[in-house]
Amino acid sequence: MIPNQPFRPAPGSARDALLEAGVQLVREQGYTATSVDQLCTAAGVTKGAFFHHFPSKEVLGVALADYWSASTGAFFAAAPFHHLADPVERVLGYIDLRIALLAGPPESFSCVAGTMVQEAFRSSAAIRTACQASIMGNAAALEADLAAAITQSGAKGVTAAGLARHVQTVIQGAFVLAKAEGGDGAAELARDELRHLRRYFELLLVPQR
Repeated sequence: MIPNQPFRPAPGSARDALLEAGVQLVREQGYTATSVDQLCTAAGVTKGAFFHHFPSKEVLGVALADYWSASTGAFFAAAPFHHLADPVERVLGYIDLRIALLAGPPESFSCVAGTMVQEAFRSSAAIRTACQASIMGNAAALEADLAAAITQSGAKGVTAAGLARHVQTVIQGAFVLAKAEGGDGAAELARDELRHLRRYFELLLVPQR
């Protein structure tokens, strides 16, 4: 797995170009600081094209969360760890993949939905809802493997849904810490947090000899 490997196809329309521009700009500077003019310039389209596809910046924000969900969901669904026979190894494989993706500056690996919801959770219910669906959809995709791992290991006091939310909590928190770090050590700081998460699952799900 190559860190920061593109996992979205090249834009094929003005709408897609605007969404790709949104991914880049929101990751770099946040949703609030990103203007319609900046989006149009980055996408190479006119303002008229923007408003043809998105009646407002808020509508763009909702579409951006959905676009992020679809593209990242497809990427993780096709990942090789799904072919592992052991459900615990599949869970650990998912975390290993998330660790491998953490390279470069924070804007190259942070979550678009996580970034937007931190800014817009009070100002836009529509964006909050779309970002919640994106983040929790990512969590839900891990639930089946977690449920099988819990059954296999006999782990007590946990649920697949709860553990899936915990995974997202650590991942999103690692992104925030990386942004706060800001320097050359940002990615390593985030990787270290996910290594702690991996060790937690090893202790929880792998029988200790």
